[in-house]
Amino acid sequence: MLSPAHLRLIQWLSPAFPTGAFAYSHGLEREIALGTITDAATLETWLSNILCFGAGWQDAVLLCHALHPEADADALDVLGRALQPSAERLQESAEQGAALSRTVGALTERDLASRLLPVALGHAAVPLGLPAASVAALYLQGFAANLCTIAIRHVPLGQTEGQGVLARLLPTIHTLATRAAAASLDDLGGCALASDLAALQHETMEVRIFRT
Repeated sequence: MLSPAHLRLIQWLSPAFPTGAFAYSHGLEREIALGTITDAATLETWLSNILCFGAGWQDAVLLCHALHPEADADALDVLGRALQPSAERLQESAEQGAALSRTVGALTERDLASRLLPVALGHAAVPLGLPAASVAALYLQGFAANLCTIAIRHVPLGQTEGQGVLARLLPTIHTLATRAAAASLDDLGGCALASDLAALQHETMEVRIFRT
């Protein structure tokens, strides 16, 4: 049976939790408009690259370090901000992190500072005492699930095809979370250049549904 701590974390990462994740496409809106992502196969490739070489990996490492009881969350937040490749990526993480800190703080009666999302979650989750790999896996699954939901609506993909993409990514998510839990800050780095470029181009799109 899942512990109360696991259930609390699942609540924080639920689509119903008011972080506003549904409003951020992580550049996916631009890729759909360009015709780069047209079906389940192209979505799976794009998401896999982001998870392994982009924000997925970087967020997972920052999150795992923020889970350490003696972590310097402010220093991790500064580092995370320096790693953002564009204004919209910074906005995406900062606004969701602020919303999470605000809501978790109200629920737990803790004074949680506004930080980037992975750092905010890690700091908030310290008292839960959960394994870092478990927290990172649930975080990455929520990140990928949100983007799959966007693709289901706007590529468009059928519900079954979209959920199939997420299901096939679960082994990758598990592996990344396990690696991130043992990673040092020296292991941070990314090379998802197409995704970063899409995020930059999204800033100048004349018609936009999503904030990023």
